[in-house]
Amino acid sequence: MTVAERKTADFWFDPACPWAWMTSRWLIEVQRLRPVDVRWHVMSLSVLNEHRDLPENYRELLDNAWAAVRVCTAAAERHGPEVLGRLYTELGLRFHNQGLPQNRETIEAALVAAGLPVELADAVGTDAYDEALRASHQEGITLVGEDVGTPVIAVEGADGERVAFFGPVVTPAPKGEAAARLWDGTLLVASTPGFYEIKRTRTAGPSFE
Repeated sequence: MTVAERKTADFWFDPACPWAWMTSRWLIEVQRLRPVDVRWHVMSLSVLNEHRDLPENYRELLDNAWAAVRVCTAAAERHGPEVLGRLYTELGLRFHNQGLPQNRETIEAALVAAGLPVELADAVGTDAYDEALRASHQEGITLVGEDVGTPVIAVEGADGERVAFFGPVVTPAPKGEAAARLWDGTLLVASTPGFYEIKRTRTAGPSFE
């Protein structure tokens, strides 16, 4: 296998989103089975929806969601984007698999587990990293369009250009050959000129198996 044959998947996530978490675990599995490298990027459901009229309970969820994504942005700014993958894993395990509150205490535990300074949790209460957060968010949205959420994945399409999609949204995260086949299918649709969407109504919630 040559370096030129490897593929790169750019993945934009909001750590608060359970569906992005499911997709990210699929990509982790794909890395074991196919020659693919994942580049992690932050996006924000809070930014995406900040000017939209939303139900009060969802608006409260989005207000709380600033904390973790700000910390992820701070970590990438201060320690390099390569730390995002392991920090996201530690946050996601606590937020989604363990159902812990998405607060500073949980974020601090994730930072320690990821081998990062606990002081990064100070970003929870500041907008100091919001410019970088918004820039990363906009990079993904520019590729995929405004009428999506998280996750966003960008892969190589026809003639080598980057093609971005919302999703794939899947539960539980496929494992083994099922994960590899979904990756192969993702590359297939990305390489089809004019392909935009496959969708059906979700009938099950996230399953963190």
